[in-house]
Amino acid sequence: MTDRTQKPPQKGYKASLNLPSTPFRMKANLVEREPRFQQRWDALDLYGKLREGAQGLPRYVLHDGPPYANGSIHLGHLLNKVLKDLVVRSRNMLGFDAPFIPGWDCHGLPIEHKVLSELMEAGKLDKLMGLEEGARKMAVRRECQRYAEKYQKLH
Repeated sequence: MTDRTQKPPQKGYKASLNLPSTPFRMKANLVEREPRFQQRWDALDLYGKLREGAQGLPRYVLHDGPPYANGSIHLGHLLNKVLKDLVVRSRNMLGFDAPFIPGWDCHGLPIEHKVLSELMEAGKLDKLMGLEEGARKMAVRRECQRYAEKYQKLH
């Protein structure tokens, strides 16, 4: 057994680290390498093969909504995207036909809340509340659509 205290003194911080030696590059260079990965995956048609192999299996659908329909993108959107991706992938591995379906599954409340808050700040909420119910609903929906489209264009 070797006594660690008897090692020769090393110079510098880097020499003091006990890191494994691997064939992996220290720098990923993803900006340069990712297009090649994507071309390879497209040529192999991996997703098409996955969809083909899932034909006839029980269906599992989880729509993936937009990450920015209710404001600027943030870490909560990332978490949501990653969790949905994990669920869809795990369902595929569990024997389901679980396609990736991008969609607009927002329930609308975050947008409505933001829109109504902005209308109140602008002093327009009283005018909105003076409309008859059907017209008020349509006005809110139009404002929500504008709000969502604004963030779609930003990202």
